[in-house]
Amino acid sequence: MKHTFTLLTTLLLAPLAALQAADAPKPNIVFIYADDWGWGDLSCHGNTWLKTPNLDKLAQEGIDFQHFNVLSPVCSPSRAAAMTGRFPGRFGINTVFGVGKPPEMPDWLDPKAPTIPRLLKAAGYRTGHFGKWHLGEGKPTIADYGIDESAVYHGPGPGVGPAGNDIPNQAVKFIEANKDRPFYVNVWLHESHLAHSPSAESMEKWKHLDPRQQVYAAVITDGDNKVGMVLDALKRCGIAQNTLVVFSSDNGPAKSRESDKGVPGGYRSYYSIGETGGLRGRKTSLFEGGVCTPFIVRWPGHAPAGLKNDTTVLTAVDLLPTFCAAAGVTPPTDANGDGENLLPALKGESILRTRPIFWRTTYGNKNDPNFWPDLAVRDGNWKLVTTFDGQRVELHNLKTNRSEDISKDQSKDHPEIVARLTKQTLDWNATLPTKADPSCLAKSQESEPKKLSEKAAKSEVPVRDRNGPFNRWDTNKDGSLSLEEYATDPKNSAASEGRFKRFDKNNDGKVSREEFVGPSAK
Repeated sequence: MKHTFTLLTTLLLAPLAALQAADAPKPNIVFIYADDWGWGDLSCHGNTWLKTPNLDKLAQEGIDFQHFNVLSPVCSPSRAAAMTGRFPGRFGINTVFGVGKPPEMPDWLDPKAPTIPRLLKAAGYRTGHFGKWHLGEGKPTIADYGIDESAVYHGPGPGVGPAGNDIPNQAVKFIEANKDRPFYVNVWLHESHLAHSPSAESMEKWKHLDPRQQVYAAVITDGDNKVGMVLDALKRCGIAQNTLVVFSSDNGPAKSRESDKGVPGGYRSYYSIGETGGLRGRKTSLFEGGVCTPFIVRWPGHAPAGLKNDTTVLTAVDLLPTFCAAAGVTPPTDANGDGENLLPALKGESILRTRPIFWRTTYGNKNDPNFWPDLAVRDGNWKLVTTFDGQRVELHNLKTNRSEDISKDQSKDHPEIVARLTKQTLDWNATLPTKADPSCLAKSQESEPKKLSEKAAKSEVPVRDRNGPFNRWDTNKDGSLSLEEYATDPKNSAASEGRFKRFDKNNDGKVSREEFVGPSAK
């Protein structure tokens, strides 16, 4: 009789439980994406001189994933992957918009691509994007990607200053206005990208450090404070308990350049002394220091507090299917995503991914032992890096050699794994486009004249094109080029310093528009 009563009760309550689950409010999703913020730039990751109290608290209240990979060591392709759930190379986006122009590179991310905001908007979410965009400028508007409200830099539509000080304020206003409905919002911070613009308060806080540490610590403090502003808004609006918050970074820390010391125009790369936490390489490198970044998840009632997940390998292309699953949304079959739904990992399970991860970059100094790879693949614990022709390789087991110590390269010990992964990588690379999608190109480029004048042909940069490159390379929009800005274009990097000095006619350490647009010095 007792068992019969229990069974009857269960049967009667089951529909009620299902109804309650169906009526449960959809979670808000806040995706905070920092810029050049290294794995080791958090005090909860062991940094001894940088302090990140807000991020440390976020990690204490959620899950700190130890193996999260972005899909490029530079900005634009990394962000394309995070938005679309596809490898950026599928769109021909293998470098930064506005820096160089390989033949496969479009002028903007295809607005027809699947995006997290579009899919969630269709499910009743209000969507926002505040901060850096850097996914191209041209015909598409932010709304074409499924975004209802925005304020951006390096992108179309209403703007925010490049220093990014307005980003959290705009995001907070969005949160306050939409607290009574489900929303998704990108909060894409400026920190710790150049040019460094630390606040006076943070500089004062770290005045006891040496000048380079002072600037970088102040920048990280400003970024951490902006994270705190967003978290405070969620709490103040009473919706923190029903909000999934994710913090990550688009690539590893930038490389410091001694040549940028004392260059006018703010704090330049000389002060970029972010840390990778012992991982090899930095920004622009396919080693882990360039593509393994922080990934912290807080989701009260779902993500266990204080958990460190050192088993699950998450990637940026997993965000779309995982966020959709959290919102109860099924991506359409034509999304053709490269990621996996790893929602169980966000709920505390240590699950293993089943799909390999691929990388391609057009950056890289072939003479640098940490920056030479063109392609990479991770399959399970094995990661292989190689050149486009597959002739140079390294093989590392990231379970036992997370730092990819070159002295522990296992390529000679496991030729069968090298052969398998090399073929896998080259075959994948062969599927990527070699020409840009015409629908994603500006008309001015489609109708570009075929011949240059003799004077333009002899110039390092065609005279008719110099205003365009100047505008693209002047990333902080201060009206002049620093050496670092000029050298970010792969076409310039081989002899960047010498060329830069020829343009810098008054030897003031920067190149004005007038100096650059006029004929180059001989």
